[in-house]
Amino acid sequence: MKLLVCISSVPDTTSKINFTPDGTSLDKNGIQWVINPLDDFALSRAIQLQASAGADVTVVNVGLADTEPIIRKALATGANQAVRVNLDPKDSYSTAQAIAQVAKAGAYDLILCGKESIDYNGASVPGMLAQLLDTPFVNACVGLEVEGSQAKAIREIDGGKETISVKLPAVIAGQKGLVDEKDVIIPNIRGIMGARSKPLEVVEPASDQVRVKAETFERVASRAEVKLVSPDNLDELVRLLHEEAKVI
Repeated sequence: MKLLVCISSVPDTTSKINFTPDGTSLDKNGIQWVINPLDDFALSRAIQLQASAGADVTVVNVGLADTEPIIRKALATGANQAVRVNLDPKDSYSTAQAIAQVAKAGAYDLILCGKESIDYNGASVPGMLAQLLDTPFVNACVGLEVEGSQAKAIREIDGGKETISVKLPAVIAGQKGLVDEKDVIIPNIRGIMGARSKPLEVVEPASDQVRVKAETFERVASRAEVKLVSPDNLDELVRLLHEEAKVI
C-alpha cells in the first residue's frame, strides 16, 4: 500500500506574527516554522499503518527550499521518502493542483492530510485535491482503518460521529483524534540521523495558476486598557457602563 501524506510549513503557535510595512504579506523574520499540527496527526497515522500493514509512506510539501527542514523532520518521523513541489503556495487551488500532480504520478492508494493549516484555516485544499483526482473524500476524520481496498473513516458531525466506508484510492483529511495526542510521533536521534540519507525529490510545478490573491493583511486591534473600579463604588461602575461602554 502506498500512502501520500501532505504536510504544510506553518509558523509555530508561539511566534509573534507581523506583516510587511505595506501590509501585503507576512513578515517571516524571526518566525520558527513547524509541520502543521493537523498534518502531524495524519503523518503519525500513516507511520502506524506503515508498521501494521507495511505501507510505503511518502510526504509531499508545496514550498520553496526554506521548507526542507520540516520535510526532513517528517522523514525523521518515519516517512520513507519525500517530494517537494518547488512552488511558493499562494492560494488553495495552486497548492491542491501541485499536490495532485505528485499524486497522479505516484499512483497512491491513500492520501492523508490535515483538514486545514493553522495559518490560513482555509480548509479547502483537501476537498479541491479530491476533486482534481476524482476520488472519494472524507473530511474531519478522527479515526481511520484500512483493510484491503477499503478504508473506514470516522468523522465528527454535529452532535455525534459518522462512520464512512470508501473505496481506495481516496483522500482523507484528519484532525485531532485521528491518533491520540500521546501517539503523535516525535523524531528521535536515530530517526534524525537516518533522515539525512532518505530521498527528497524536488519537482517543478506543471502550473502556477493562482485564482485567489490576498490584497492586504492587518493586525487585530489591541485591547483597550482595563479600568478597575472599587467594589464599594457602584455608582462609578454604573456611570462607566452607561457613558463609556454604553451597554446600559
